[in-house]
Amino acid sequence: MPQTFDLIIKNSTVVNQDGIGRRDIAVTAGKIAAIGDLGSASAGEVLDATGLHVLPGVIDSQVHFREPGFPHKEDLESGSRAAVMGGVTAVFEMPNTNPLTTGASELADKVARGLHRMHCDFAFWVGGTHENANDVPELERLPGAAGIKVFMGSSTGTLLVEDDPGIAAILAKTRRRAAFHSEDEYRLNERKAVRVEGDPSSHPIWRDEASALISTQRLLRIAREKHAAVHVLHVSTAEEIELLAANKDLASVEATPQHLTFSADDYARLGTRLQMNPPVRAARHRERIWQALNEGIVDVLGSDHAPHTLEEKAKPYPQSPSGMPGVQTLLPIMLDYVNAGRLSLLRLVDLTSAGPLRLFGIAGKGRIAVGYDADLTIVDLKKVVTMSDADMASRVRWTPYDGMKITGWPVGTIIRGQRVMWENELVAPSLGEPVRFVQGL
Repeated sequence: MPQTFDLIIKNSTVVNQDGIGRRDIAVTAGKIAAIGDLGSASAGEVLDATGLHVLPGVIDSQVHFREPGFPHKEDLESGSRAAVMGGVTAVFEMPNTNPLTTGASELADKVARGLHRMHCDFAFWVGGTHENANDVPELERLPGAAGIKVFMGSSTGTLLVEDDPGIAAILAKTRRRAAFHSEDEYRLNERKAVRVEGDPSSHPIWRDEASALISTQRLLRIAREKHAAVHVLHVSTAEEIELLAANKDLASVEATPQHLTFSADDYARLGTRLQMNPPVRAARHRERIWQALNEGIVDVLGSDHAPHTLEEKAKPYPQSPSGMPGVQTLLPIMLDYVNAGRLSLLRLVDLTSAGPLRLFGIAGKGRIAVGYDADLTIVDLKKVVTMSDADMASRVRWTPYDGMKITGWPVGTIIRGQRVMWENELVAPSLGEPVRFVQGL
């Protein structure tokens, strides 16, 4: 008797942990039920993916969706809409909201806000502070918690743990991998005078290479003393890469598309639109991060989606805020690099799905495998698109990649078996639910 499923994706080229090959994928009750030649099976919905590649759902483990507190920039609905329009099926959202996500009640509030209102699945980082260090073992295991995130250098918002004793107190309690914004606050304060009014190209001079390296050196020393696993976000310097490569037993590494794409030369063209923390730097750093990505030193890609309005970004530097949108463009930018031969499609999958699964202990996502959530990102590797501010779904409606012509585009986002985005249109109501994590971490 022929098998019957809810959905069959047929004639697809599947990119997964076992390589790239033609096969069909069947879904039942939101889970992958079968993989292979399913020509004799039937389903309530059949999707012909001839000429398309099916990837495990893209997971973006660093986004700032600004809710609660800053709805004029973004909220959970608009940010997650941008995510699924870019082929992203799950996000980890950051704690520097208002109020800060530093306790059980604030986390529960965010989970409630996101449930069936966000378009993708989600988890929320809990901010580590001096005050909540003793509560870390409970906080990092709450439903919907991605883990603990610590700002060693000030960025957007007021979360900050700049001192070694504060970092040590948090890492003494963590059992999951804690994420860090690694810039040395003491050096940042000492160097504020080097900022040039009205000149955003002075941003990487103020927040220089040493401010990142010193902070990461401190972090790794403390992590080793406390036998803790750490995740260094948006690495921006060649010097940090060398240090992290020698400490892979305890530290994982995130790179962003913007640090792989832009250099300090682009401040002349983009101005404050390029301003972010840590900064986009001289081209030698970009090239070393690319080398690290291809050497396997980089573990994951994150967008660091951090939207501000164009009105806010138009303020003269340094009054202009740091951060840029990116969740919708993460995958398209990297697909263009695949087409250019800078990385393989299999490596991209490792950086955007298998990597987050491995680092953060995600349950049931990050692979195309029977029993896993049917989270799938469908891409057309041949589609040529010129990116535009007008096409961005984020509330701020701009991108630093405006006008860039790229090859490779997400044409479908499927979450737990439900088509959410298809051919640049939302085609389902919001159905986001909390990401689950492996028990006992």
